[in-house]
Amino acid sequence: MNSKYEAVIGLEVHAQLLTDTKIFCGCSAKFGAPPNTNVCPVCLGHPGVLPVMNKKVVEFTVLMGLAAECKINERSIFARKNYFYPDLPKGYQISQYEEPICQYGKITIEFKDGLKKDIGITRIHMEEDAGKSIHDQGYTTMIDVNRCGTPLMEIVSEPDMRSAEEAYLYLTKLKQILTYLGICDGNMEEGSLRCDANISVRLKGETKFGTKTEVKNMNSFRNVEKAIEFEIERQIDIIEEGGKIIQQTLLWDADSNVVKPMRSKEEAHDYRYFPDPDLMPVVVDKKWKSEIASSMPELPDARKERFTNQYLLPKYDAEVLTSSRELADYYEKVLTVTNDYKSASNWIMTDVLKVINDEKISINEFPVSAENLGRLIMLINDNVISGKIAKEIFPEMLKTNKEPNEIVKEKNLVQISDTGEIEMAVDKILSANPKQVEEYLSGKDKVLGFFVGLIMKETKGKANPQIVNELLKSKLGRLKGK
Repeated sequence: MNSKYEAVIGLEVHAQLLTDTKIFCGCSAKFGAPPNTNVCPVCLGHPGVLPVMNKKVVEFTVLMGLAAECKINERSIFARKNYFYPDLPKGYQISQYEEPICQYGKITIEFKDGLKKDIGITRIHMEEDAGKSIHDQGYTTMIDVNRCGTPLMEIVSEPDMRSAEEAYLYLTKLKQILTYLGICDGNMEEGSLRCDANISVRLKGETKFGTKTEVKNMNSFRNVEKAIEFEIERQIDIIEEGGKIIQQTLLWDADSNVVKPMRSKEEAHDYRYFPDPDLMPVVVDKKWKSEIASSMPELPDARKERFTNQYLLPKYDAEVLTSSRELADYYEKVLTVTNDYKSASNWIMTDVLKVINDEKISINEFPVSAENLGRLIMLINDNVISGKIAKEIFPEMLKTNKEPNEIVKEKNLVQISDTGEIEMAVDKILSANPKQVEEYLSGKDKVLGFFVGLIMKETKGKANPQIVNELLKSKLGRLKGK
């Protein structure tokens, strides 16, 4: 980006809430049903029908408001946002406008160098989704109204972000909080997390905002970052060439990595907002707010800090392990069996996450239970098996989901700790490799690893490595002293 300019970015994020039913009727809100099957007269807007508020939607929105340190308004009202579009049968969308349920919060993002920045939250409000227009069937546009009435929570940030990187970090943190709360699955590909970016540029030192554009149609976190970077550069190029930015809505084309004009950007008055006459105000009194707050789980930043303090983990480990609530839960379940905090972290960050990434599964689908992983670590720490043998047992656990103790017994993998038996193997290897013995005696200490490898091979990996090292050093030390 041209160093003369700075970007001003605000994000509007729509999160689909994980309720069983829609916001104002009893229709299923589940994704993936056949087109136009999860519908009723209420979500289709038939004359004479009355919406009934889904209590869970209010509770989920308040929960997010509390997590973002928002002011929870005791009274909020619904408004009708009027516009015509083929996939909006009612001709209006029920949303909140002048009196939203949550206001004035913040989300804290953290950069790679450890610096933090607060991104302000202007408002969080409830609304219903519109349907879906499908344009990929030749010359025909088809309408699926299943999504009409699906509960959404809109999270509107302050224009506090100054780069595509900050927007990416903000969106990542937002998704992490939403999934920790269990109120949204954060799946951008399925449309359950959607992001629109308001972008403008201005000369550094300016306080007045430039003309903004709104970029839509970004279906992944990386596309959000790419689209914002592209739009910043596009605006700077226009200004540098003496042109003016037009306030408009743009669509991100991920195939060609460009933005394309969609329409001139609407202002609030274009929607003719007015209070919905069919819905009572939503009143969240102190008692209800307190009940909702009591269901708040430990949030990611607090959990990360606890992992570094309670389990003495490096910051990087704590960051990885708390990246999702399910992964953090898995780690803490491992610790119900073993108190070797660092080994548990190492196994999860290397062996467990490798399988999860390779197989593209979630930690909930991972076949080895946390308790069994803890038992495997205990077998190493109790000198029943070596670390090398553990790495051979782990794939067997993945296949069979058997307890590690069972596999050890079946395959006769118990570690040899009998000094006499190991001593025989040491003597055999030293006798068979006189040249390497001479090298060690002449000061080449690295040869010790060569001997350890051969002894472990001789004992099929079952010899206790600590005893092997002790006996080797003792015998070679005596040879040195002759």
